[in-house]
Parts: sequence; structure tokens; C-alpha cells
Amino acid sequence: MSRIRIISPSGVIDPSYMDGATTRLREWGHEVSEGIHARDQWGRFAGTDDDRLADIIDALSDPSVDMLLCARGGYGLQRIIDRIPEIHKPVIGFSDITALHQLSAISGQHSLHGIMCKHIASLPEDSEPLIALRQMLDGNPVDYTIPAHPLNRSGEACAPLVGGNLSVLYGLQGTPYELGKLSYQVPILLIEDISERHYHIDRMIRNLRMSGVLAHLSGLIVGQFTDCEEDPLMLCSVYETINEAVSDYDYPVIFDAPFGHVEDNRPLWLNATTRIEVNPSSALIAVGGIA
Repeated sequence: MSRIRIISPSGVIDPSYMDGATTRLREWGHEVSEGIHARDQWGRFAGTDDDRLADIIDALSDPSVDMLLCARGGYGLQRIIDRIPEIHKPVIGFSDITALHQLSAISGQHSLHGIMCKHIASLPEDSEPLIALRQMLDGNPVDYTIPAHPLNRSGEACAPLVGGNLSVLYGLQGTPYELGKLSYQVPILLIEDISERHYHIDRMIRNLRMSGVLAHLSGLIVGQFTDCEEDPLMLCSVYETINEAVSDYDYPVIFDAPFGHVEDNRPLWLNATTRIEVNPSSALIAVGGIA
């Protein structure tokens, strides 16, 4: 049983999703509370910068809270990330929450890249993301077997997993929260994104290449690039653009993995040791249990 605090550090959340997520988590045996401002609205944000920050700090300092569930992503953490203290509790979320995952990594704290209130509330109980999330919240290991993809590159790696949303990672480059500031010398990197132009994806992945991030990996997991329309003038697919950027490196690469802005968004512990095995017929991602 975990004591979970729901906070809204980024965009405004439909309150019904918070209610549904709370109900389901309690059915699983967890205690659930809410940040004071979790249901607020200030323009596109879930409350003012100060109020959203206050809820994060309160959840981190409250001894009755074990972990923080972010209600949704959207946008907003870039405005306050430099005011958040060291993170010493697991944070659950993805998309804009990648900024908190990066701060968690710098703080030496594992965090959970996975579904938030909307999908916790609405997915069927027997859906893969919910089954895996429940197992992980109970401290159990989870393995994912992923179908082969033509661009996959065979090999094995065992290293801390970092990353998340490519746009957020790109926006953190050149700051104290960039991938290059992590203490992990050769991590496995996870990337995903939504509604980005093909050439922008190329720009972002090239930034990671030129800054040395892609050269110092043990492996790469490429998740879903949802609603990222292929640009015929780029003369290749989005996945081929990413593949080209890592063509000089010999680590294993997994494409079309079930992580990102899709219903089948499987949870993954970040900043924790993960094992990947890629062969011509399939790929395995083994996620250790964290109590």
C-alpha cells in the first residue's frame, strides 16, 4: 500500500478524471490525497506558478505522502522547475512531467514514466498499462516483449533508464537539468513525442547528437511519435530520421515501443536499472521491482 498525493504541476485537469483515478487507486488498496490546488485553473495552467509549486513542495515535505501522481501533462513545469527542491519521492507521469523525471534523476531518485489520471480512470481493468502499473505500485518487476521492427538493432544492455518526452528533453538542453548533467555515464534513453513536425523531430534528435548525448548511451528505446505526420520532403520516415541520427553507434535500439501518447502506454521505472535484449524476432524490456 502506498500513500499517493495527486498534484497538477502543469495543465488543467478534468476533475472527473481525478475522481475516477482516486476511486481506482483506492480499490487497489492505496491511500489517495490531493494537493490543495490540484483542481485549480489559471489560464491553461492548473493554478498559478506559485500555487502549483506550493503543491509540489508540500507533497515532497509531507511525511504522510509516499509518492506523487501528476494529474496530467500539458505545459507548465518549464516555468517552475528551477524552483523545485531536490526530489526524494517517486513521481508518476509522462509528457511534460519529463522535467520532473530529469530533476529526479539529478536528485538520485527513481521515478515512474507512465499513465496519469485520465487513463487510470478510464482504461479497462485488464488493459496492459493498468495491469503493469498495479504491479509496479506493489513493488513487482515487469517484463515487456515487443514485436520486432525493421529498424531495430540487435544487442543487449543493462543500465539506468532515463528520458521521456523528446520536446521537453530538448527544451532542457543547456540548463542544469539537461541529459548531459546526469551522473549516469552510459544510460539507456527513452524518447517519445506528440504532434511535432517531422523536421522539428530531426532538429531535436540532431541536438542530442551534436551535444554528445547519443554517443554516450547503452541503448535507445524509441516509443510512439503520435500525430507526427511524415514529411515526404524529408525523404524518409520519422523513425528513419531517428535511426539515421544514431547510425554511427553500436548499441541496441528498439523502435515502435509501447510508450508515449497512446492508450497502450506501459509504465517504466526511470533512473533505475533496466535490461533490454533485442534480436531479429523480438525485443525484451525487463523492469525491476522497486518497493
